[in-house]
Amino acid sequence: MSNCIYGVDVTKEITAVMVRDAIIQCFLKAHSKILEEMKEYDEFKSKEEFERMKLFDVKLLIQKYFEDTDGDFENPTKDSILKVIKKLQEFAVHFRKPEIVKEHTNEIMTLINKLS
Repeated sequence: MSNCIYGVDVTKEITAVMVRDAIIQCFLKAHSKILEEMKEYDEFKSKEEFERMKLFDVKLLIQKYFEDTDGDFENPTKDSILKVIKKLQEFAVHFRKPEIVKEHTNEIMTLINKLS
């Protein structure tokens, strides 16, 4: 197992903000193919512009789930992250096989379990 999960070194102290950012990276990676389909609906000036749009889209979804669960995106807690993860799982099973969703969830849970 790697010491790094979505940019977070598991051998060091982990904060809730780091876990939130790892969730963003995880979801961006996991749903990249689906987000790629958005290309056909709009013209983008560059690959970088399109990548920024994909990141914005994922962040917006995760921010919404923090709001929906009475969490604070800017100041996440272990509890709010767990609630957001549950919402993301419910969303992701519509696009991914359950075993893939479980695999990504387990990676993020490794980080969450290191939080106080």
